[in-house]
Amino acid sequence: MSDERTSKDSHKEKTEGRSPSKDITPVLRGWDYEPGTINVRKVSGLDGSPKLQMRQDLGLLQMEMSGRPDGRRPHGYESLLEYFENQLADHRRRHSGSEDGFHLSRSQCQSLRDEAMMYYWRYLSLFVLEDFTGVVRDTARNIRVLDLCGKFAIDEQDQLVLEQYRPYIVMMNTRAQASLETSEKRHADALHTIDAGLSRIRAFFERFGQEDAYGQANEVRVLKRLAREIRKKLPVNPLERLERKLERAVRDERYEEAARIRDRISDMKTSRASKKEIR
Repeated sequence: MSDERTSKDSHKEKTEGRSPSKDITPVLRGWDYEPGTINVRKVSGLDGSPKLQMRQDLGLLQMEMSGRPDGRRPHGYESLLEYFENQLADHRRRHSGSEDGFHLSRSQCQSLRDEAMMYYWRYLSLFVLEDFTGVVRDTARNIRVLDLCGKFAIDEQDQLVLEQYRPYIVMMNTRAQASLETSEKRHADALHTIDAGLSRIRAFFERFGQEDAYGQANEVRVLKRLAREIRKKLPVNPLERLERKLERAVRDERYEEAARIRDRISDMKTSRASKKEIR
């Protein structure tokens, strides 16, 4: 008993007066970093609200689920973007709707880019967790950053430096919105969303005189692949199904089968025409 008591007293003496360790090793234990993958999880914060965590090679990022990812409120606003948008609105009110004279300095643009990076990490994490509503929100928000800097930055480099990411952000926004619509069985709306996203990406390349790059862009391939997957989920028209069978039969030189399919197609079209006449 005396030895045990002595050991406890010795440990107490070594730790007494020390602040709690800030070593995050216990938090990371059992959650190894995996190169080439995006490892994220949702945890409960000390304040009781959910937090996002992304595992990185030397630690982790922890983000708020909404608002600015780091939880701060610059100038009392949700983010710097909202602050500068409010400044622009005030400028318009004071100048009869004119935007002349409103500018963003180099340091302001840099701060907006740093903030946009926080939202990038969050919408990437949310996409992995299939929180598509959050992805739509954060990607749309970052597109507003590109628009604001592109229009009001004093320095030309600040106007253009983020533009290279526009196709990617549009693609992520489109994927998330189309995924939401697909989950609600709104397949036609999802395809329309993808077409609109592809049009926005095409407009980007045309704006910079790079029309040929559109067809080679990975963002375009991703959205077209998604569109093909969604079309597979659409109800198949019986006539269209027969026409596809006919094409395959002719291609494979199965001519007797092709003839039977043609007869069925002809009968189906005649039947449909008769029903229309009756109506």
